[in-house]
Amino acid sequence: MTQEFDVVCLGGGVAGEALAGGLRDSGLSLAIIERELVGGECPYWGCVPSKTLLRSGETLTEAGRARGLAASRVDWELDFPSISKRVLWMARDLDDTRPAAALEATGAKLVRGEGKLVDQRTVEVGDERYVALQSLVIANGSTAAIPPIPGLDAVSYWTNRQAAVPRDLPISLAVLGGGAIGVELEADGIELVIGDPCVGVEKGEGGSGVVVKLKSGARINAERLLVATGRRPNFEAWEKAGLPRTERGWLKVDPTTLESGPGVFGAGDVTGIGGFTHLAYYHGQVVARRVRGEDSHADHSAVPRVTFTDPEVASVGLSEATAHEKGMEVVIASTDPGEAARGYIHDFHGGMLKLVGDRRRGVLVGATLVSPRAGEILGELVLAVKLGTPVRTLADVIHPYPAFNRVLGAALAELAGKTV
Repeated sequence: MTQEFDVVCLGGGVAGEALAGGLRDSGLSLAIIERELVGGECPYWGCVPSKTLLRSGETLTEAGRARGLAASRVDWELDFPSISKRVLWMARDLDDTRPAAALEATGAKLVRGEGKLVDQRTVEVGDERYVALQSLVIANGSTAAIPPIPGLDAVSYWTNRQAAVPRDLPISLAVLGGGAIGVELEADGIELVIGDPCVGVEKGEGGSGVVVKLKSGARINAERLLVATGRRPNFEAWEKAGLPRTERGWLKVDPTTLESGPGVFGAGDVTGIGGFTHLAYYHGQVVARRVRGEDSHADHSAVPRVTFTDPEVASVGLSEATAHEKGMEVVIASTDPGEAARGYIHDFHGGMLKLVGDRRRGVLVGATLVSPRAGEILGELVLAVKLGTPVRTLADVIHPYPAFNRVLGAALAELAGKTV
């Protein structure tokens, strides 16, 4: 059986939801095909549950800090079942009934099942085919990349999915990978091993736990193993349609139009442009406007990046090295947020703020911030990079005392003094 729609979208994650919202009342018919849960990775196995889990750890850390700031004694007992229950509740108990209803309320048809492209206009789901008369949108995201390590397939391990909504608390955890997923954990007590790659994995003594074997000959024993070695595109659904791919296997798109071919768009993680929920939503909005006939273009010059460690690490724009590579006359300014008044009030130590400017143009082109609430502080810098606001104008902004973002004032003034 074949059904025709103006637009067919492969994937009902954040990009698909934004697309549906953008096409609401447009007069264009839309079918969205989703094999798992409406909303994608973020609300169920990513951002929302992982940050909820981290909030519990942050609360306990603050309780420990109270001994030095406010109390002579603080006693608490870990209640992991309650933590797990709250995390699962925040992950909607892995139930997408309400998001699915909201999606269909836009007028889109939700198709449950695994879709595969037959060609660049047709998606097959079981015995049915959905034909895109005008535009096909590929927004089926990414999944955990599992490295070909000997023995890994013979042990039980976690990916982000199990780690984000844990049902029990392992006594010990070995983590493969030091990217965003690997480091979004409670840092106290973690031993970091760099430059000594894993060459094998095997079950622990008696068949319980795991043993991670390193190139140096060292062996790491743990109750559980978390594989956090990056992401890969869900290419299996569209690989036979003849669409272009990047060197790393992502769907290749024009970064401004998000087109992969005539009438074919890519949105979100699957493009390899950035694995961020907010970017996927933005892509969905841009694609919706283009499908409606608007002259809309994606701008990736100021995509905010935040890793929710303690303290948070946030950045936007170019690094100093990349700015040099682009031929800019680079100037920098840096400071330690811990040395600001709010840093002392918060009892925070070891932070960093680095601003990167283009001296000839007199604008901010990048920033990196390590500080409590770094993600919130970043907003002002995101806007500055996107609009090319003169650094001298930024230096004239009044920041509230003693807020965390007040640390920006002196650094921006220093940068302004180094620009034309």
